[in-house]
Amino acid sequence: MLALKKTRKLIESDPNQASAVILSSLVVSLESDKPFQLADLYQLNYDDFKLALDLLAEWRLDRYYSSKVRLLDVSVNINQLRDSAEAARTA
Repeated sequence: MLALKKTRKLIESDPNQASAVILSSLVVSLESDKPFQLADLYQLNYDDFKLALDLLAEWRLDRYYSSKVRLLDVSVNINQLRDSAEAARTA
């Protein structure tokens, strides 16, 4: 579950970084069955794109690993903070 852990660490290190935003959105989408724009993956650099593909492969293998739960928690929190900040800006 190396991709799950790497993704979580990347998101935690700088949640506002473009790749963290895209990867956290991907995680939330995978867990919630919400749509995700695949074109967003092309905004990632090669290493982060490869990480996203590895993440998809690991996600498919087993949906109940504890590292996935931690990654999901971080991703959901980041998305909620981003949504709150955006709502505050538009209000």
